[in-house]
Amino acid sequence: MARLTKNQKAALSKIEAGKAYTLAEAAALVKDITTTKFDASVDIDVRLGVDPRKANQMVRGIATLPHGTGKTVRVLALVTPDKEEEAKAAGADYVGLDEYISKIEGGWTDVDIIITMPSVMAKVGKLGRILGPRNLMPNPKTGTVTTEVGKAVADVKGGKIDFKVDKNGIIHTSIGKVSFPAEKIYENALEVLQTIAKLKPSAAKGTYFKSIHISSTMSPGIPVETKSVAGI
Repeated sequence: MARLTKNQKAALSKIEAGKAYTLAEAAALVKDITTTKFDASVDIDVRLGVDPRKANQMVRGIATLPHGTGKTVRVLALVTPDKEEEAKAAGADYVGLDEYISKIEGGWTDVDIIITMPSVMAKVGKLGRILGPRNLMPNPKTGTVTTEVGKAVADVKGGKIDFKVDKNGIIHTSIGKVSFPAEKIYENALEVLQTIAKLKPSAAKGTYFKSIHISSTMSPGIPVETKSVAGI
């Protein structure tokens, strides 16, 4: 087992054993225990009481973080020529269709989000074997297949994220940066948790929110008391 570094020991010493913190306390504490020299991401892990192997218990959704993620999101808009200016004006980093499809077929996937239109999904769908494993495949459920291309690009650039439960029943997503004030981390986390609460499948029985942890890059997780979170 790897030995803990001095900084890791110091971080752990600030987390009281056996204690679950309020969401506001965790948002402040995650800043205090982060020692990276770069602006670390702040993440939230939510373990749900669902069985994702069953289609009627799959949890997937979209949240618009009020303060964004703090990350530069590279957006590719795969659109017809009549939508190119709309996508560019909204802030898309790459805009086009056939030329980018060819690039992707050649192995290029240097983007974070791909937005496209229903009318070109026949072409884009052929890229599933490349884009699927990288979670880049556009999907109508996440708003990345739409006729409102400009709005979709602007939403993503403005802090819209999509998430889904993994095979272990956990949702893991980024909610900001350590450089954010604690209040902004709290408000972003609250938005995600309240969105997840609204998505509770009717087939899910028992406790829905099993556990919540907030952490930053390379920091230990901070347990959050689920009952302290309003609206879940």
